[in-house]
Amino acid sequence: MFLKWIRQVLNWRSFYALIQQDLKLFIYLLALFMLFRIGFIGIMQAYLGSTSTCADIVVALYYGLKLSLKSAGLLAATSFLSCFIFYCISPKIVVHVRKFIGSVYTIALAILFFARIPFYEQFHSGFNQLIFNTVNDDVYALVISLIDQFHLPLRLLGALVGAGFLCRLLYKWLDTRVLYLPKLKNWYANIAMRVAFLVVLYQFIVFVNFGGSMSFAGNVDWENSGVTKDQFLNEAILDDVQALYRAYEMNGRLASSTGLMFEPAQIADYAKKLTGKQIESDNLDEYLKKSVQGIRKEKPKQVFLIISESYANWPLLDKYKNLNIANGVKNIIAEPDSAYVSTFLPNGMSTISGVMGIVTGFTDANLYLTTMPEAYKEPYSTAIAPQMKKLGYRTRFWYAGPTSWERVKDFSLAQGFDEFYGSGDFEGATGNVWGCDDEYLYDAVLKGVKTEEPSFNIVLNVSNHSPFTVDLDKAGFDREAVIKELPDSVKNDQELVKQLGHFWYADKMLAEFVTHAKEKYPDSVFIIVGDHADRMNIDKTPTMYERYGIPFVVTGKGITKQSIPAGVAGSHIDVMPTLLELIAPKGFTYYSVGNSLTLGNALGVNYGFWITPQYIGKTDMVAEPEAITLPAGPVPDQQVVQESVEAVRSVSWWRSKYGNQLAK
Repeated sequence: MFLKWIRQVLNWRSFYALIQQDLKLFIYLLALFMLFRIGFIGIMQAYLGSTSTCADIVVALYYGLKLSLKSAGLLAATSFLSCFIFYCISPKIVVHVRKFIGSVYTIALAILFFARIPFYEQFHSGFNQLIFNTVNDDVYALVISLIDQFHLPLRLLGALVGAGFLCRLLYKWLDTRVLYLPKLKNWYANIAMRVAFLVVLYQFIVFVNFGGSMSFAGNVDWENSGVTKDQFLNEAILDDVQALYRAYEMNGRLASSTGLMFEPAQIADYAKKLTGKQIESDNLDEYLKKSVQGIRKEKPKQVFLIISESYANWPLLDKYKNLNIANGVKNIIAEPDSAYVSTFLPNGMSTISGVMGIVTGFTDANLYLTTMPEAYKEPYSTAIAPQMKKLGYRTRFWYAGPTSWERVKDFSLAQGFDEFYGSGDFEGATGNVWGCDDEYLYDAVLKGVKTEEPSFNIVLNVSNHSPFTVDLDKAGFDREAVIKELPDSVKNDQELVKQLGHFWYADKMLAEFVTHAKEKYPDSVFIIVGDHADRMNIDKTPTMYERYGIPFVVTGKGITKQSIPAGVAGSHIDVMPTLLELIAPKGFTYYSVGNSLTLGNALGVNYGFWITPQYIGKTDMVAEPEAITLPAGPVPDQQVVQESVEAVRSVSWWRSKYGNQLAK
């Protein structure tokens, strides 16, 4: 019995059949990847750059084909191993096992294809590490958003119907006749033919493994496949398997902080470059220590730092002034007690990245601080709350959403805030699954902040976030006036109009809050920043500046247009030092990685970009910097910029993970 089983397993005819059937599956999967790639480019063609040509599309399809060789090969190899195991058990069920596996692949790829479209619309990217945020995020709220804004049931139905049709094609393809190698008369000829077959098979596996190349030198993978000048096409080159692999790799690097491993001496060198202090110390905080230069004579009684959900800077630009969706903040900027910086970057691509940057003062450096045990031991020296408490302020965090989101309450309290309030603390507030509407949040702040007690308040709203559920008509949104000013290509895009309406609502509520708060607390200062941009643009291919830039606005008692000099730029890590330089007495000691805008800081950096008053670029220096205004001055020295980026990120990484000690 055992010998019979051995002969069955080692049967060359069966081996040929297994290989050929999985080769058919490989060809089918490769065709499926190409079909979905072409479909994605066709459906999303509005995101093609204006300078892209048919030649660029052909290049993208060619490199996509090479990359999908690896994806199809991996899936086919998995099928072969599974079928071989079942063949050893019972040869009769192998055909059904392969069809089942092929069906699972088809359904999964169809669902991913339908999911990739809204994902790209939101993030201008194929699947990336943000998909792993669901572990920390509010999953229920996320599902509701997918259902409400992205029509999840309808997309899922479309994916399943399409997958059903594709599965029928697969079955017909697999049912085609199996071709066998001829049986030769001489035994040595048969052996030679089989050896030749195995050699060809091996060469084919190598060819597939290296993405259409026979050596590692020509290997194509997700990290080197972006060969076109068009970002959309570079994303289209990645099939969904490769995009998910990229997300997995990037999340692994985020979790383990790979790529940012330094010796203490290196961190000391970076700290010197960052601060200009030529000292020798094993205490990193000695480098980060700063002293207020002394602008203000008396500190304000109330300080409000408003982090506004998805509040990008582009609606404040003159080219979009006729949309009238940012008039509230524009009117604040126009007041004599206000200063505005238009060249400012968020800390990351998500709300929690912005919160982490402002609360701790660290730039995004491959660490997820809200999940790190180190962040819960004690507040960092650079954290904003303890330093405001040293000035005599009661520190509060007001969030329109649930306190459990991303552990934001626990994290904020661990970083020194005295109080934290979430949507569950606001009586009568209504909104959606992400939190209450902005009007209820601001009303709670006005009721909760007492005039006689000095306080520092971070206020984080959520209304400008999907699912977009604010009653815009009740709020007074003039839908037709906005549609009239839109380009003809998007006048009928009701989803875009709804998003623009929610931006208008967030802007209106914010401006009304500042007005009422100034009346109630005349001795107060306000800072307004967006948490991130990159979620909504009228132009499908916006410039880097319009896509990523957020505003920085400071207003209130004692603030003038001259409070912040012209020609400055920054990011979230520069918020705290700027605030302290504006309100703290001369000589007040504080700690920060970032620099104050009041002192002429001219470079802002974040997870992947840098910005100056005239240029914006990517920190990896792959893409050419883009001029923000024309005519622009000389392009910044890329080496100097890169050194600054590395210094900010490395110091943030070490201080947040290992503390202030540099001694080995």
